[in-house]
Amino acid sequence: MARIAGSSGPRTEEAIRRAGLSLIATHGYAAMSLRQLAAEVGIQQGSLYNYFRNKQEFLFDLIRGHMLDLHAALDAALLPEGSAEERLTRFTEFHVAYHVERPQEVFICYSELRSLEPDNLAAVVAMRRDYERKLGDILDHGCATGEFRLADTRMATLAILAMLSGICTWYKPNGRLSTTALQEIFTGMVLALARGEEAAVAAAPPRRRGALRAGVG
Repeated sequence: MARIAGSSGPRTEEAIRRAGLSLIATHGYAAMSLRQLAAEVGIQQGSLYNYFRNKQEFLFDLIRGHMLDLHAALDAALLPEGSAEERLTRFTEFHVAYHVERPQEVFICYSELRSLEPDNLAAVVAMRRDYERKLGDILDHGCATGEFRLADTRMATLAILAMLSGICTWYKPNGRLSTTALQEIFTGMVLALARGEEAAVAAAPPRRRGALRAGVG
């Protein structure tokens, strides 16, 4: 990779983050070396320390930055008022679109939690729980108003997030389903689950041979 003009500043920092995301998503955190990262960006290895103290801090910064962006984007997308069903629809549409648009960040945020040191892990887990709480509050409100029928909103929260977040592991942008189509399908499933309907999985895209390559799961 050609050397970036200058070894400091926002442009280089962003290049380091992009390269780090790609390398970790491809090879894993443990296999990525700082020498490899510096070579990918086109700077001396020592220049990396202008931006972070060590490899662990770099990983934590990537994951923490992703979580901060996720929270800010969700807060901007959610309706400040409205029915629980409307807010759950907006949440689902946002979560699907965000995970389709930023698959590397999402993948690393889940797969590399094991690589975080205890204090860093605790900070990220707290941010994840805050995100879960925002969905849980919507479900609790829907149960209180009678819009939803859930025996355990905590379990429903985890089930919904697991279903929606899994998109980044199989979705292919060049497949037969657009982001809009995904949003419609998953919104139908999430609302059916929240309402306690027996056909909660009726709208799920069919699993078939070659589905991963086709962009559907």
